[in-house]
Amino acid sequence: MYNHFFDFLQRSISYKAIEQKQTFMNKNYLALSFILLVNFTAVAQVNVTHLLCENKINPIGLSVTQPRLSWQLSSLKRNVMQTAYEVKAIIDAASGKAGKEVWSSGKVSSSQSVYVTYAGAPLQQGVKYKWQVRVWDNDSKVSDWSPAAQWQMGLMQPSDWKAKWIEAGYKEERALHPIPIFRKTFSAGKTVKSAIAYITSHGLYEAFINGKRVGDLYLSPGWTSYNKRLQYQMYDVTHLLNGGKNAIGVMLGSGWYRGRLATAKNWNLYGENIGLLLQLNITYKDGTSETVISDESWKTSMGAIQYSEIYDGEIQDARKEQVGWATAQFNDDGWSGVQVKDLPKQQIIASESEPVRKQETFKPLKIITSPQGDKIIDFGQNLVGWVVVRLKGHAGDKIVISHAEVLDKNGNFYTKNLRTAKQQNIYILKGDNEEIFEPHFTWQGFRFVKVEGVEGNLRPEDFTAVALYSDMERTGNFTSSNPLLNQLQHNIEWGQKGNFIDIPTDCPQRDERLGWTGDAQAFSRTAAYNMNVHSFFTKWLKDLAADQLPNGIVPPVIPNTIREYAAGAAGWADASIIIPWVLYRAYGDKKILADQYSSMKAWVGYMQQSSTGYLWNKGFQFGDWLFYRPADDLDGRSAVTDKYLIAQCFFANSVQLLINTATVLNKKEDALQYSNLLRNVKEAFLKEYITPNGRLISGTQTAYTLALNFDMLPENMRAGAAKRLADNVASYNNHLTTGFLGTPYLCHVLSRFGYDSIAYKLLLQESYPSWLYPVKMGATTIWERWDGQKPDSSFQNAAMNSFNHYAYGAIGDWMYRVMAGLSEDEPGYKKIKIMPHIGGGLTSAKAALKTYYGNASAGWELQNNRLTLTAEIPANTTAIIYIPAKSIDAITEGGKKISDNRDFKIVGQEGKYVKIETGSGNYVFSITDNGLVKKF
Repeated sequence: MYNHFFDFLQRSISYKAIEQKQTFMNKNYLALSFILLVNFTAVAQVNVTHLLCENKINPIGLSVTQPRLSWQLSSLKRNVMQTAYEVKAIIDAASGKAGKEVWSSGKVSSSQSVYVTYAGAPLQQGVKYKWQVRVWDNDSKVSDWSPAAQWQMGLMQPSDWKAKWIEAGYKEERALHPIPIFRKTFSAGKTVKSAIAYITSHGLYEAFINGKRVGDLYLSPGWTSYNKRLQYQMYDVTHLLNGGKNAIGVMLGSGWYRGRLATAKNWNLYGENIGLLLQLNITYKDGTSETVISDESWKTSMGAIQYSEIYDGEIQDARKEQVGWATAQFNDDGWSGVQVKDLPKQQIIASESEPVRKQETFKPLKIITSPQGDKIIDFGQNLVGWVVVRLKGHAGDKIVISHAEVLDKNGNFYTKNLRTAKQQNIYILKGDNEEIFEPHFTWQGFRFVKVEGVEGNLRPEDFTAVALYSDMERTGNFTSSNPLLNQLQHNIEWGQKGNFIDIPTDCPQRDERLGWTGDAQAFSRTAAYNMNVHSFFTKWLKDLAADQLPNGIVPPVIPNTIREYAAGAAGWADASIIIPWVLYRAYGDKKILADQYSSMKAWVGYMQQSSTGYLWNKGFQFGDWLFYRPADDLDGRSAVTDKYLIAQCFFANSVQLLINTATVLNKKEDALQYSNLLRNVKEAFLKEYITPNGRLISGTQTAYTLALNFDMLPENMRAGAAKRLADNVASYNNHLTTGFLGTPYLCHVLSRFGYDSIAYKLLLQESYPSWLYPVKMGATTIWERWDGQKPDSSFQNAAMNSFNHYAYGAIGDWMYRVMAGLSEDEPGYKKIKIMPHIGGGLTSAKAALKTYYGNASAGWELQNNRLTLTAEIPANTTAIIYIPAKSIDAITEGGKKISDNRDFKIVGQEGKYVKIETGSGNYVFSITDNGLVKKF
């Protein structure tokens, strides 16, 4: 006991303090023995933290009848495992029947600490529940009860909606689309105990009670396949109500519902009129209740916002603002009545993913005057959101804020790549003192803004850029000794932030901003490192299934705005299978697979039906989108990969993932059926696309990468194919030539077959085409094209040249998983694998990840001919660690040879690694340079 305690002391206090403890022990041995025993017991006890309900902290508005609960164990000891748990849940005081227990699990012998299903009394609409958990560890010690967490139920079924759909009572001109505002007054004659608002809309909404904004969500209710799935949001607004007279105000924007999407003619995709559905449930302290609903008693008018569309921006005329319109004192005698619509409510669902919120803010990096005389602000970061402007001027002054991602080579404002999107906000001043403007129902992708209409010099303090994206927790962190790689990681993260605005968009600036499936599947593994995308993708996949065609075809964008155009393309439609599997591996959630299983089967069924002799070689294909194409291709150097070869590879991969899914879900007959199908698909590939000597008919990097990554070749052909891939890279002077479909797997395949050095050369290549070329050109996000801006600073084709596209950021997965070596050995990181691949002349790399079990990390550093490997393994998990060393004797941990350490099990030597197995804890391995390190 004492030895363990002093080991802990050595890690946590100074040597001087240890000496003082030792002196004190010599004098007071018996007293100290008791103190140490008590202190060590307290230190060693496991704690329960990070309680989640349905993957969220204290969620509000749940509709699931059996929510799943998760928690983490925290302990300073090593090799801590949970052996049992106990959960209890009660009704919260704010919901009445305070303290009434609805579930007590009793002591359950299990190591499960993620997705424990609630199994108590039936849950009730609108009721708030509190819950706690305690656990037993593998030393038979029981934790204290955790601090209480909570969840609150929403509306459970369509009949719970008492509200009516209302629309503006005046005819709108589509070309103008002025923003309608709605209001209603009501009285709260008693002391309010709780007030809950449920709101959704056709279009986007912002709500106010007594002039104060309801919540901090933006672009609500988000974008779903509206005719099939329409989300509502739930808000606790108790603090906004007054005793006596109150007022609710709501303004609506066109948003995705009726705004322009994809093409100039694509208006009113879901309907011509925007509308509101609102229900306010008030409970008084005397036990009575009251419901305020949207109905014929509401009034409507127009306010300051004259126009607001996603692509084009917003026009606000402050002279037309109806001051105080959302307060009880406002006189609305001149307002119109509303139209009540008998519209369905069956498709209304509770919100499933994190809402869009304001995030980082940026002040101007510099203010410049362009050669053309424009006043331009550089915020230093290509971001997505809007600019908040503080102005003072005369009534009628018009200020125009235009947005761009880049300046041209002469330093002028460049917007050609926006196509028809204006990305422009216009503010007309009312002339009363200082005025503050910001948009409501639009957003822009930009680094630069051009300001027109402001006299004199621009003041930096008057402009603030606000980033806007789905409020996902940042879970990953990657750093290295190479500043360019660190900037690349920064760019990958900001590409994700800017394009994860309720759905995974392809770009956030031009007249597109759609949920392209190919981009999403390519990036999904990297996305799951950077942020917690569990709920984000789960919600989007349900829309994918909803918009999937009856024959199994998956549209290329979700929600589907372009009907059947380009539907069913390999690598795009395969998002229906790849992303659910990625999420399962990242988060260990079988429910994702179960929910998407019918959709997954339908897509594989379509490919099977479209094939002849198991060969899928007809129909539209995007191919390896945006692959390397030199400008002057006289000798046919373009890296063109046969589109149907690609399709066959993705066909096989999706069948394999469906086999995996069927196995996880214990669907044995399906697993057998699809195993037979996979064998036939691969045989068809071999007959059609490969010569007897193992050469593919397309000798491109993408062809060999996909064939190897998806195991399309027999074992005896794989080494030769990998050599051809390596030779191809060398023939391009260590440049990649892959597009959207080949890029995510390229470095993985090279590392898998022993070509780490080439993978590093590709990653660290600084000239076009490469990942670091845009970094060297000053990029702060990932570009759509390898050469979006050419070395002479001219631009690629303006019709398709986004400077904020995340697809090529898929290399981030290799940086986390292979370079730093942090990955899941079992789904959800219940078992962790750490296997670093050192190289590229780097002296360090580290990856950290917040898993549902706690923090995990892996890092390595080369210094003074010594390699240091660090690992952090969260409690209630185990790990397999591969330590780069020629022998066990070359490794120490905590100053001791690992052969003398009982905290882990040495499995043995595997190639250039020593393999060990361990449990939770922080580990620092030191490897003596015995010649192995130099080989990296």
